[in-house]
Amino acid sequence: MKLTERDKKHLWHPLTQHKLHPNHLPLVKAKGCTLTDEQGNNYIDGIASWYTCMYGHCNEQITSEIKKQLDTLDQVVFSGFTHEPAVELSEKLMQILPQNQQKIFFSDNGSTSVDVAIKMALQYYFNQGEKRTKIVGFEDAFHGDTFGAMSASGLSVYNGPFEEFLLSVDRIAVPNENNIAQIISQFEKLLSTGEVAAFIYEPLVQGAAAMKMHKPELLEALLKIAKKHQVLCIADEVMTGFGKTGKNFASAYMQTQPDIICLSKSLTGGIAPMALTTCTEEVYLAFYDSDIKKGFFHGHTYSANPLVCRAAIASIDLLQSEEIQEQILKVNQAHQIFSDKIKKHPKVKSTRILGVIFALDLDVEMDRYGKLRDKLFQFFMENGVFLRPLGNTIYILAPFVITANELQKVYDTIEKSLELI
Repeated sequence: MKLTERDKKHLWHPLTQHKLHPNHLPLVKAKGCTLTDEQGNNYIDGIASWYTCMYGHCNEQITSEIKKQLDTLDQVVFSGFTHEPAVELSEKLMQILPQNQQKIFFSDNGSTSVDVAIKMALQYYFNQGEKRTKIVGFEDAFHGDTFGAMSASGLSVYNGPFEEFLLSVDRIAVPNENNIAQIISQFEKLLSTGEVAAFIYEPLVQGAAAMKMHKPELLEALLKIAKKHQVLCIADEVMTGFGKTGKNFASAYMQTQPDIICLSKSLTGGIAPMALTTCTEEVYLAFYDSDIKKGFFHGHTYSANPLVCRAAIASIDLLQSEEIQEQILKVNQAHQIFSDKIKKHPKVKSTRILGVIFALDLDVEMDRYGKLRDKLFQFFMENGVFLRPLGNTIYILAPFVITANELQKVYDTIEKSLELI
């Protein structure tokens, strides 16, 4: 029996209505920027498998470190124990994180890193005898699928059935030059109640909202207001973190730094799941007490898995290498050239770029998961390019190691796809 048919018997895939999309392409190999199916067809991974494999699939520098670690220590509970890979990873991270970040809490994925951050923020005030129960976030935000992360998110396509069970969250529009004065007024009003524990945001790029971007100076204005009202700032850098925006973290574009940062995805180079929630010493000290009930009682079985810590250490070494930094610049420059050309096309409404992120909005109304979107996806795959359009937005977030020829093929395929519109 073929792998596709065996798949159908027992597997339930994410973000999939199986009655409409019963078939899933069997992949047998991945290397660099190339995915290979069981028929031997190759596909350029134009989104780094959901922004994870930024150093290429099966990167030997990462896999070799995991293999060496496998002979020494595979897994141990992280409550009551520690180990070299976790300690070394913390030291590596302190070299690249914003300077105010001092403590690191491990979990399993981007969504749980957000849940941890929200729980930290709420308990931070609870431990000090202050009742703050509300969160403020952006409209169209996406922070994950677990309940805390869902609460902070604003995309109802994901959250509809669960709205009545979620935390209390007020939402503000993403700032632009036209609405910033109104948003500042609304934000001040929300925060002046003294009920808001945290402001959570995806800095500069809202990934699931079709790579919507906002300017650093506008976000800076909101962060300053949050600090003034002693509201904790939570930067969800699960997607933007580790070089994708052209800096190690998108937060580096602002002067006002977050109190808490959520990290995952390319943290481990796409090799295995792991997440981090980092925070300032001030946040940590609100839990540091002789009263055990003030401790942070949250834990994941595979927290700080030694193998995955090794993958993260190797990934950070790659990120800091001259080769990868040069590649980030080259990809950004190539995006600029392609943008200058394609934005003149009559079927293109707009384009935007930040670091290695490129997004193109089609001048047509489309459902997020509608027939035209599916038609585009199929066209890309038939032409050997893996891209996942989000509504009328086509975006590229390829591995840093993509070659000029591979990137050109992605551009050419996008340009050809416009004939389908």
